Amino acid sequence: MTSTTPVRRVRARRELDRLGPVEQVRAGRLGRRLPQLLAGLILYGVTLAMIIRGTLGNAPWDVLHQGLARHLPISIGTAVIAVSLLVLVLWIPLRELPGLGTIANTFVVGLSADAALAVIAPADRLWERVALTLGGVLLNAVATAMYIGSQFGPGPRDGLMTGLHRRTGLPIGLVRTCLEVTVVGIGWLLGGVLGLGTVLYAVAIGPLVQWLLPVFIVDLQEHLRE
Repeated sequence: MTSTTPVRRVRARRELDRLGPVEQVRAGRLGRRLPQLLAGLILYGVTLAMIIRGTLGNAPWDVLHQGLARHLPISIGTAVIAVSLLVLVLWIPLRELPGLGTIANTFVVGLSADAALAVIAPADRLWERVALTLGGVLLNAVATAMYIGSQFGPGPRDGLMTGLHRRTGLPIGLVRTCLEVTVVGIGWLLGGVLGLGTVLYAVAIGPLVQWLLPVFIVDLQEHLRE
């Protein structure tokens, strides 16, 4: 007797692969992954500019970037690049290995942030400021999921967080909180804008990225098995 019970096909959940720098390139699907990486990083810089122009409070690291730009003859985008390079130096004792996405993140985000700041005018009306801030946080989560999902390695700040977690054994949430409290405190003392937008970003970005990441992860398992 033939069973009429339908066979249910279960698709494996796409997950991030732990790849070294060379493996990241050799894993394939570059025609999908490279454009997604670049688009995600450019969008990330644009969203930072949106939040800054909203003037309701910057993302935690951008409080520091803006504070540095107030005291040094550099733009906010240049401050992003400079801090990224400094963070990469801190990777050395943590023995973290940068990937193509790490290097691209270091420069593309800062350059796109400066370009967007030159185009996006400061908001005057409250609803415009709220729209820029909310839109910036939401699209920043999309951008983060895009560049992480391309599987070319973490950004400098993400790698610092995971490296400290691995070396110290402290919970990753505690490491992230300590890092962000530190950079916000320094940035605020330097004159960076801290406010409700900072709190919103800190609270919302994690759950939003977690929700969006499965949509943007490029599945490499088939290529890695070849």
